[in-house]
Amino acid sequence: MLFTSAKFIAFLIALVFLYYLVPKKAQWPLLLIGSYAFYYFADTSGMYLIFIITTTISAYFAGIMMNKVNDKSSAYLKANKETLSKEDKKAYKAKMKSKKWAILLVCLIFNIGILSVTKYTNFVINNINTFLSDASKLQPIAMIVPMGISFYTFQTCGYIIDVYRGKHDAQRNPFKLALFVSFFPQLVQGPISRYSDMEASLYKEHKLNESDISEGLTRILWGYFKKLVVADRIITAVTTLISDTAYSGTYVFVAMLFYAFELYCDFTGGIDITIGIARILGITLKENFNLPYFSKNIKEYWNRWHITMGTWFTDYIFYPISVSGPMLKLSKWSREHLGQNIGKRVSVYLSSLIVWFTTGLWHGAAWNFIVWGLMNFVVIMISQELEPLYAKFHGKFKVKDKAWYGVFEIVRTIFLMSMIRMFDCYRDVPLTFKMVGTMFTRVNLKIFVDGSLLNLGITKADYIILVVAFIIILSVSTIKYNRGFVFNKDKYLLRYSLLAVLFVLIIVFGAYGVGYDSTQFIYNQF
Repeated sequence: MLFTSAKFIAFLIALVFLYYLVPKKAQWPLLLIGSYAFYYFADTSGMYLIFIITTTISAYFAGIMMNKVNDKSSAYLKANKETLSKEDKKAYKAKMKSKKWAILLVCLIFNIGILSVTKYTNFVINNINTFLSDASKLQPIAMIVPMGISFYTFQTCGYIIDVYRGKHDAQRNPFKLALFVSFFPQLVQGPISRYSDMEASLYKEHKLNESDISEGLTRILWGYFKKLVVADRIITAVTTLISDTAYSGTYVFVAMLFYAFELYCDFTGGIDITIGIARILGITLKENFNLPYFSKNIKEYWNRWHITMGTWFTDYIFYPISVSGPMLKLSKWSREHLGQNIGKRVSVYLSSLIVWFTTGLWHGAAWNFIVWGLMNFVVIMISQELEPLYAKFHGKFKVKDKAWYGVFEIVRTIFLMSMIRMFDCYRDVPLTFKMVGTMFTRVNLKIFVDGSLLNLGITKADYIILVVAFIIILSVSTIKYNRGFVFNKDKYLLRYSLLAVLFVLIIVFGAYGVGYDSTQFIYNQF
């Protein structure tokens, strides 16, 4: 069910009605049933459910086994605290930790293995075929790629790693764990939640709360506004521009800006809907965006864009790799043989390189996503290496605090990120470099005044709607950036007036009907 479909809206209304009608103790079981129903209707063969239930079962038993190791360890140490020497205690703890590590490793290999086989088998086959003759080429395998598998696999892996680290105990109720893994609003595109963040509100008994309902609805309608009024309207022009290489030069620049606007409204709109649904149910989800287009450099951008993904890769890949035994040895060797300046960078940059390679691969089984990830790494690395020069420049010219320079930094960051993101549009790596290059070699500003942009599948009326929507979104973002976007809970008239205005805008200007098709959210493919 698409978030934008009438079926989903009917499903959501029915679920919320039952949620506050059933006894409070039955609320979280109802959410589990609803989540599984949502997932079943995404694939009525039941295969999607089999995959997500398998992941849940593996994580449940791995967590329980770790709990038993912890309980056994605590009991043994308590019973023998008077007789065990310090060295004996240390050796015993190391033994118990190795047992937990073995459990963790098996669980991670199993679940990452499922993700890898379903999502990357044909990618591997295609790459092998490039080295084989036509007669020897391997045939692609028809694979089932369950909806949201990248999201719920990472979320589950984060859960079991946190159990191993002792951040929280394993959930002893398998059905509660199943709800954490399958909570339906975030299955489509995240956020990638942590168990410790969701536990307090996911299983709690919730009373009907006017503030939760109204603020949740506001967030949902704001998401629908961005998705239906903007993203599903402008995607027509984006598709036209990137599907024909005749649209080169300045057209690529237009495609780049249009896609940046489309992706932002599509992804943040979906997250707004997700967080709004959870809010109506009394459940708190982490924010996934914090005004990324106000960032002044790419590192800051990635602290503001897809936040839960970035923190996941940092906590579960970057830090473990950077402090691992082999990496510490490499760092020591580098300092001794390459000098302190180079040596201290080797482990950090190598760990970052692995993270960005993995980030690209996570986004899709294609070289364009891998190159996209590596391009982010290269730009961030170069930026960090040039920091001494930046410091000298700002020390001499004193422009850092100037408003115009802040605007320049923001525009520069948007341009760089949007240009790198063109790998997502053209998908073919050499073609992407070629088309982006034409932006600088085939400049044709006449297209902005000769009516050429009216031949992209959207009309003058559409452009007016998009411009007005852009102004609205920019205004709301600017208000939030400057002083926060929080309504006084007592200002009922303002809150419900906003709801009414958003509803009318979506109904009147939403891109659906003849000539349009309400599309799936972009990040659902991941």
